[in-house]
Amino acid sequence: MTVQIPQVTLNNGVQMPLLGFGVFQIPDDQAQQAVEAALEAGYRLLDTAAAYENERAVGRAVAASGVPRDELFITTKLWIQDYGQDSAKRAFDRSLDRLGLDHLDLYLIHQPFGDYYGAWRAMEELNRAGRTRAIGVSNFYPDRLADLITHNEIVPAVNQIETHVFFQRSDDHKLMREHGVQHESWGPLAEGGQGFFDNPVLVDIARAHDKSVAQIALRWLIQREIVTIPKSVRPERMAENLDVFDFQLTEDDMARITGLDTARSHIFDHHEPEKVTWLGGVRFAT
Repeated sequence: MTVQIPQVTLNNGVQMPLLGFGVFQIPDDQAQQAVEAALEAGYRLLDTAAAYENERAVGRAVAASGVPRDELFITTKLWIQDYGQDSAKRAFDRSLDRLGLDHLDLYLIHQPFGDYYGAWRAMEELNRAGRTRAIGVSNFYPDRLADLITHNEIVPAVNQIETHVFFQRSDDHKLMREHGVQHESWGPLAEGGQGFFDNPVLVDIARAHDKSVAQIALRWLIQREIVTIPKSVRPERMAENLDVFDFQLTEDDMARITGLDTARSHIFDHHEPEKVTWLGGVRFAT
């Protein structure tokens, strides 16, 4: 039986599943099989990016699945090398072609560097033309998000940022709520770092609910109304990550998890100059 995944309503009225499937770091030769398994398990939100270099595999999986297009919510992202108004439009067309689609559900600016203003103007045009149902950003800290909102016509529908129990992004979350931007988490399981799966607080709460640590972490995000996109290439883990809608964390559970926040990145800190410089030099085949 297909899992009924709750939806959130974006600031333009578009409905987006609260839980989806991410394909970051899944090699192209494994991505089709993984996405087919995810769709079979019941996922309907798929998240990829030009920089992941697996859009074609995602597109093949969608075509092979037989799932009606209007039941799917497909996101991809624009990489830094293609920022700027004209180049962003060309990059969008290439992504759409690789995915084998005639429109996107969500198109994101992948990083808050380079000419993202030019890219945003192109994305506003694509959105008005109906070629992507919603547009948003990824990895934007509060100051850059507020700046983009202030000086442009369309408010981003989504900001996809590193968010997990060790980096809870409370200030970001508050700002996004104030402006009607949907908070979306990447790295919801902290990529397994910082002793995530053995954390005593998470283990204790998991035992109390007869769930796994991963399910507790995902449920914590869901109860904060944060969209999340866990990744796995194992069908049993895909099913486990979907099985988070039959229980509720208590107020005490939520408070204990709040106490795990370190208020800093554990995966990729976009405030570090050397990392910003590195990102600016990364190029992908187009």
